[in-house]
Amino acid sequence: MTETRDHGIQNNERRPRLPEWLKVRMPGGPRYIELQQMMRAKQLHTVCEEAHCPNIGECWERGTATFMILGDICTRACRYCAVITGKPIQVDQLEPIRLAQTAKDMNLEYCVITSVNRDDLEDGGARVFAQCIERVHNALPTCKVEVLIPDFNGSVEALSTVLAANPDVLNHNIESTRNIFRQVRPRGDYDQSLELLANAKRLSPSIPTKSGIIVGMGEDIAEVLETMSDLRAVDCDLLTIGQYLRPSRQHIRMHRFYTPEEFEYLGAEGMTMGFKHVASGPLVRSSYHADEQHRSATIRHD
Repeated sequence: MTETRDHGIQNNERRPRLPEWLKVRMPGGPRYIELQQMMRAKQLHTVCEEAHCPNIGECWERGTATFMILGDICTRACRYCAVITGKPIQVDQLEPIRLAQTAKDMNLEYCVITSVNRDDLEDGGARVFAQCIERVHNALPTCKVEVLIPDFNGSVEALSTVLAANPDVLNHNIESTRNIFRQVRPRGDYDQSLELLANAKRLSPSIPTKSGIIVGMGEDIAEVLETMSDLRAVDCDLLTIGQYLRPSRQHIRMHRFYTPEEFEYLGAEGMTMGFKHVASGPLVRSSYHADEQHRSATIRHD
């Protein structure tokens, strides 16, 4: 039995009309259908589907996808997120094997792995992340693996478990600015997220770190710039900035659409601050063209 969200949102609110720059084609090409069938056959989940990503058509047609491990039910109820909240399923011990085989079948060059929050597990799922990284590297040695991890409730031990498996990028999204963080992530902690990224750099300096911000939930541009500065202060290498799109009337209200010019400005400011790569745009999400970001980090690091 899953829980339903009720954040006090009035159901009679009208959904704002999308500006032209946020309109995308419905997915349904041959490569998209092939990947969808493959995911179903392997009993795998993707954040592309669960989080209603607007880029799913483009990315799946390119043959890339972000795997979501540890089930599709989250123990938290972030007010912007479309993933179901409730009591998670038992950990599937064979999931890393199936994931790695699927990556090999797809002949991926770049694989992104994320998960729901699993606060019910002692290590938050870190061991399964590590197994997935190792399995993919063994099955497909040429494939780069990026992991988008939860905060593990601040556990350095859990973070160390993931880093020991040697991911090519360690991503943890801060998601929002300090002033509204508790409104949108009531069970998260802004400073804890920054500390996780700082610890990742301290423990594995050679692994690029990455984070993401969703805008349009009530912050202003000055606050976004402040969060970007906070991320650079912990030596975060890569950044994504994208527009919040309200999944349903049960989620936090969208305050406004940022314009393409504002995203361009934030991207330029990020590069000035010292990020190795900034993907900033209305439709940008955490794993959008992640392979390009990794290459930028690697080139600059070398």
